[in-house]
Amino acid sequence: MTSDRLPSLGRRGEGWVVAQFVLGAAIVVLGIFGFAWPDVVARWFTFAGVLLGIVGLALFVQGITALGPSLTPFPRPSEAATLRERGVYGRVRHPIYGGVLLLALGWSLALSPLALGATALLWVVLELKSRHEESMLLERYPEYAAYRDRVRRRFVPGLHASG
Repeated sequence: MTSDRLPSLGRRGEGWVVAQFVLGAAIVVLGIFGFAWPDVVARWFTFAGVLLGIVGLALFVQGITALGPSLTPFPRPSEAATLRERGVYGRVRHPIYGGVLLLALGWSLALSPLALGATALLWVVLELKSRHEESMLLERYPEYAAYRDRVRRRFVPGLHASG
């Protein structure tokens, strides 16, 4: 599916934001109220989940800090936004989304397998939202195409490159 065929879900992409927050709430609720992992793996999954959560939080904070006043939850860049290509954005194009996904995965691993389903759906929503966002960034910043070619990682530095 190409970016130009993705729905905008509102003038600034408000529907994408609603979808990600609904799924985030579902992940939290399923983690708290869903059944726990079997005892044989619970300790290891909790350990892995906490580590992923720490990495995710660091990536999330770096992304927010680097954007500064350009930060918006919407896919459409704000009028005052400038393109960021340095720091964490020199290694990954969407570190905030990557941080959110690692936090969600860490939470799911630490607490309940039921939350993994909502985490997978959140990944799909953020993948599609980022594609829609990148189509708007290309319109706004002609140099975005070269940046996207140079920075191959979409969400998490060091993981498989995804266009």
